[in-house]
Amino acid sequence: MATNEATLLTRAGRAERLEGIYAIVNDDARALAIANAALDAGVRIVQYRAKGGIRAEALAALRERTHAHGALLIVNDDWRAALAFDCDGVHLGPDDEGFAAVGPVRAALRDRLIGLSCGTVDEARRANAQDVDYLGVGAVYPTGSKADAGAPIGIDGLRAVAAASRHPVAAIGGITSATIDAVRATGVAMAAVIAAIASAPHPASAARALVERWHADRT
Repeated sequence: MATNEATLLTRAGRAERLEGIYAIVNDDARALAIANAALDAGVRIVQYRAKGGIRAEALAALRERTHAHGALLIVNDDWRAALAFDCDGVHLGPDDEGFAAVGPVRAALRDRLIGLSCGTVDEARRANAQDVDYLGVGAVYPTGSKADAGAPIGIDGLRAVAAASRHPVAAIGGITSATIDAVRATGVAMAAVIAAIASAPHPASAARALVERWHADRT
């Protein structure tokens, strides 16, 4: 990949951008359109989620678009793809290589970001000893976007897990424009959404509403 401004970011510089609406884009025919809608609306964190395997052309296109908007691009599950496509980091779940012991992944990714999924206070405390950059915590509300999300932890559960974490937290699971204020009030750094944007009649408008609600009264 060509050298550009984003590749020169330090880990700390990337971590400073871990704030706000975090759009997860599933790999399907609408992936680039959904990502474009989110980026044009002001979202500055995009995750590429390809459970059927990485498509090089899709990930390369997302890398180009996120660079153009000064946004982070995170790859779900596959840290090697994050490295190969000059992405800003990887998000790892319990079944992914490196989740239990991130040392080898950290050594390979160096200044790129690593996020881990967790849903309990004990899991957050164990993650505190890991050399990662953020936690994805949930499911906060019932969600149809992830079959193995488990029982929702609710706002009180989110608040407890976030309080136990030394890392920034991205709340995830069933978050909508109707619940974004309650999520923000827990003090988490990010709100990760899939259907709230991708399944909306007008994804760009939905993304813009989420961004505006997140930043309301913060200036």
